[in-house]
Amino acid sequence: MTIVFLDARTVGPEPDLSQFNQLAASTDGTFVTYPETAPDQTAERLRDAEVVITNKVRITREVMDACPRLKLICVAATGTNNVDMAAAQERQIPVKNVAGYSTHSVAQVTFTLLLSLLNSPHYYDQYVKSGEYSRETIFTHLGRPFWELAGKRFGIIGLGAIGRQVAQIAVAFGGEVVYFSASGQTYDDVPYQAVSLDELLGTSDVLSVHAPLTDKTNNLLTYAQLSKMKPSALLLGLSRGGMINEADLARALDEGKLAGAGMDVFGQEPPAANHPYLTMTHPERLVLAPHIAWSSLEARQRLMDGVAENIREFLNL
Repeated sequence: MTIVFLDARTVGPEPDLSQFNQLAASTDGTFVTYPETAPDQTAERLRDAEVVITNKVRITREVMDACPRLKLICVAATGTNNVDMAAAQERQIPVKNVAGYSTHSVAQVTFTLLLSLLNSPHYYDQYVKSGEYSRETIFTHLGRPFWELAGKRFGIIGLGAIGRQVAQIAVAFGGEVVYFSASGQTYDDVPYQAVSLDELLGTSDVLSVHAPLTDKTNNLLTYAQLSKMKPSALLLGLSRGGMINEADLARALDEGKLAGAGMDVFGQEPPAANHPYLTMTHPERLVLAPHIAWSSLEARQRLMDGVAENIREFLNL
């Protein structure tokens, strides 16, 4: 059996991939990795493969047509939007993803972005290192006032595994958690109040987005919705870029409709050099990360272990 990993660079060099060599060898096959794969290279690289591992490379109907030996598609991620699911179902090719591997990683980065916005560590670090503090005549510097999370309303869009982990941490800080479910589902097993989107926007001091990108959540937060937020509120985006209208968010931040935002995801990744986030009048109101919230060392190893387990199950090993 030939196992092909089309975009191994997306998980970095740290995860142990030797288990895939062992899986392939158990069937007298081979494991082949490519750092990256362009669309016009995909079919050729999978021509002899029974199993493909892909993070972001698209497995289209045309690719499946060109690769009749393909028996299993493993997505090295939670989402499967890079696979033509209808075509796979027609061909009876199972598509396996990995759920839950990044919960702690994403929650940790959520609060990294939040505390970066709220406590201005970069500003204060530079203030000390620049020598400004050494020239001060009192013991402190209050140039960037911050407020406490304790007693503040922490709104969450999407109360899945990651949303719940974020909620627990928010409660540990003393926040009051409420949530909005775009699907309309409410949960009896959590102590948090479900509210409407309008109430969430209008009353939250922090709003953190952790819902999947669907027809209902695509472009969920536009300028009209963002304008309903408190001028002191902070917005965090760590699910999918398409949920927040990026041009509208940049405008709302520049106009002071909300105080700040932390974004780890973009509608197009990487973003264009003229992306609205990169051309703002007030860039200090925005903290950006290059889609790294999912990628702790532990999360990436759990992801690869999950992919390997999916292959073992398929092989009945």
